Amino acid sequence: MSHWTIEESATLELDGVVALKATLVGGAINVLAAADRPTVVVEGVAGPPLQVDHEAGMLTIGHTRMLEGVLGWLRNQQARATVTVTVPPDCPVELNTISADAVVTGLSVRTSVRSAAGDVVLDGVGGRVDAGTVSGRIEAQGLNGTVSFTSVAGELTLAGGSIHRLSARTVSGRITADVALVKERTLTANTVSGEVALRLPETTSAEVHLSSATGRIDTAFPRLRQHDRTMARTVTGTLGTGEGSLTVNTVSGGITLLSRPVSDEERGLTDVPGEDE
Repeated sequence: MSHWTIEESATLELDGVVALKATLVGGAINVLAAADRPTVVVEGVAGPPLQVDHEAGMLTIGHTRMLEGVLGWLRNQQARATVTVTVPPDCPVELNTISADAVVTGLSVRTSVRSAAGDVVLDGVGGRVDAGTVSGRIEAQGLNGTVSFTSVAGELTLAGGSIHRLSARTVSGRITADVALVKERTLTANTVSGEVALRLPETTSAEVHLSSATGRIDTAFPRLRQHDRTMARTVTGTLGTGEGSLTVNTVSGGITLLSRPVSDEERGLTDVPGEDE
């Protein structure tokens, strides 16, 4: 086992990493997929030192007091560091932050990011993706696989990529997505007061169910029909042959469903690899 206690800027080169778990209070954590030797670059350490452990390919990074438990980091809210880690594309990653921002790019297996107030950026990540915040923003582009987003008040924004299954949940945060549903894939969004804005290719094939207790519902797909009832208003219908599934539920948040022309990449897309669970 290799162990480092870092109090100032440092660069570590590692023999191999098969999994990464990082826990930070403040600052930033950047995880980049690379074919080169894994590295850890640490800058801007403040408060307690940063602890790095590497054992049997498992890389663990975190402020020492935070690793001791919740009370440890509550006593020292000034803990900060900027950490950049390069790992193989097939490395599973788990990130937990309080106010630190997180950026993840190019990973292909399993990525989990949890943050209280920090922003999360995901770029070109595939496989199983799970991201959640309390008030921070989640921005993602080019995702490919099974995706789960959760937030209390933070905004969720997703652009590009081919989603196999997307589940997005917020209380008051806005959900915005511009994606392609490939074959028998599902997109589900649930909010209380947060608005939901979705843009799908005009050739989308899916069963659609949009529902809101008091929020407005607007759609650019003429084949969908609106039904106003005493307790809720709904918009339902079948797009194309109905291979996929689109379900949106809100209490008071508005729902907007837009269409767009099909891109050249989507026009030739028949299926993409990914996880079904």
